[in-house]
Amino acid sequence: MAAGGESQQSNVMPSGMTLGATVEQSGVRFQVWAPKATDVDVVLLDEPAFPLTKEALGYFSGWIADARAGMTYRYRVDGGSTIPDPCSRFQPEGPHGPSLIVDPSEYEWTDQEWKGVRIQGQVLYEIHIGAFTKEGSFDAAIQKLDDLKRLGVTLLEIMPVAEFPGRWNWGYDGVNMFAPAHVYGNHHAFKRFVDAAHRRGLGVLLDVVYNHFGPDGNYLSAFSDEYVTDRYPNEWGQAINFDGPGSSEVRKFFIDNACYWIREFHLDGLRLDATQAIHDSSETHILGEISQRVRQVAQPKTVVLVGESESQEIRAIRPVEQGGWGLDAVWSDDFHHACRVAATGRREAYYTDYHGSPQELISLLKRGFLYQGQRYHWQRKPRGTEVKDEPASGFVFYLQNHDQVGNSVYGERLHMQTSPGRYRALLALLLLAPETPMLFMGQELGATSPFLFFVDYQGNEIGPQVFQGRKTFLSQFPSYATPEAQQAILDPNDSSTFERSKLHFDEGYTQTPVYRLHCDLLRLRREDIVISSQARDQIDGAVLGPHALAVRYLEAGGFDRLFILNLGQDLHYVPAPEPLLAPRSNGYWRLIWSSDDPRYGGPGAPNPLTEQGWHVPAESAWLFRMEIGVAAVPEEGEHG
Repeated sequence: MAAGGESQQSNVMPSGMTLGATVEQSGVRFQVWAPKATDVDVVLLDEPAFPLTKEALGYFSGWIADARAGMTYRYRVDGGSTIPDPCSRFQPEGPHGPSLIVDPSEYEWTDQEWKGVRIQGQVLYEIHIGAFTKEGSFDAAIQKLDDLKRLGVTLLEIMPVAEFPGRWNWGYDGVNMFAPAHVYGNHHAFKRFVDAAHRRGLGVLLDVVYNHFGPDGNYLSAFSDEYVTDRYPNEWGQAINFDGPGSSEVRKFFIDNACYWIREFHLDGLRLDATQAIHDSSETHILGEISQRVRQVAQPKTVVLVGESESQEIRAIRPVEQGGWGLDAVWSDDFHHACRVAATGRREAYYTDYHGSPQELISLLKRGFLYQGQRYHWQRKPRGTEVKDEPASGFVFYLQNHDQVGNSVYGERLHMQTSPGRYRALLALLLLAPETPMLFMGQELGATSPFLFFVDYQGNEIGPQVFQGRKTFLSQFPSYATPEAQQAILDPNDSSTFERSKLHFDEGYTQTPVYRLHCDLLRLRREDIVISSQARDQIDGAVLGPHALAVRYLEAGGFDRLFILNLGQDLHYVPAPEPLLAPRSNGYWRLIWSSDDPRYGGPGAPNPLTEQGWHVPAESAWLFRMEIGVAAVPEEGEHG
């Protein structure tokens, strides 16, 4: 086996990675950060161990002439057992197996004309690759991209794919941060998926977990004790060390990881999981640094960064120069929670502080968050931060996502917990709101399959602990804490739990009323010049009744839009002493869309605005456009 020094090193591949195994013209260079170690060896299959040279800051590196792409390798630290590379590009046998030497230049991209994405105008669609199709692979998911394009979504948000233990997992237990999970396909599979999406004009975001490591298959402690810290609380294990002793190289590890996904997989951005658990007191927060670096490596393409923030930190989407994190958008759980209560009437656990009232829904459309520093009874402390002039596109709204569907005994989707009419109306609120909407996979199908919490720690002591932890978590809901409900909770380690969570695409699903409803609303959102402007400062709202509201979208030329939502019983709003309902002096309201249209499974949509006044049917939504002139009076029996 031949080794060489720096003089024999060729230029690194365009991925920009220096850690891990880097394929060069005449061999492979290995580098690992292991400040805890005295010696680190590379162990190739059927070859003697090759010692790496210790360098500054705890790094070890070396060049092996006989190594090549397609070989597997491990590291041996201080003469111990062999373990995988923490920066492995692929783990063909899972997190406990050997690492694969991958040459990223082997994949031939076809997306050279792709310019990237910006948050304005996007419609997100959240996908779990393993449950999205029967096969549960990237290649199988490609077969559904044309339908997603026709649906009208624009940006796919892929739940975490970093290598995890077992055969199925939500992805938030990842341990090999640079390696796409082998259960979803080979080392080029994710690239094929992104490439195929770009050919169809679809962007791809990846959900990444920078707040903890998974509990099984994590070998980082063999290399360094400085990756994690006990100085901050973390409900999923130890917090990541971003600001303590040794944190400079830990920060580099995660920054490199974020840049790696963008550069090597041509991703259009990242969704950052649970940012409230990413603790950093540095002058520039780690997320701010990631935002800056990712945008640099993506140039000339543009990328989108989305944060999940349970604490609703508006600094997430403020510029780094102003003390923010420089992200493009942040999830709004407030919208989901208020709509969930409006749909079901249930106010348990973290839904306690919501009424689902018309005023809450209006405030959300105008202000993004409901809680901006008020006391939050459920947490017994203030929650949220003040929203000022941040754009509507910076708030991600949703009726369903992986957490909120999965955080129940049966993993039921929202449309199965409320009436069809109320669901259609709330969907209209979501897709016509100025904020950025997100759909959860299967939502457009009216999927009846649940989305349950699943992991695979069978035969591992962690499995029973996770199962019990799931029961404890759900017991915060009084109804889920009953003995009967606890008994009904499925074991996340059981294969049937995962299999039940898979989507089933019935033949002809694109012709169903619910799919048509999503398509038409997204077309309206895309093509209507007023709705598509996403101007939350150009809307006003009024409460029309205990369960009804009006939202008026203002247009410079006076051609306003008017959205009416009624989640309760028939509303006879006569007289109508609400100025937002008044047309211009020389105009009238023309009905252009209704959730009661029979094409969507509705009962029929006669115009609710009559000569006598407003008669809004129960559980319905309506959209009007201001027209100039005098409205034609419908003949008896004629619908508007």
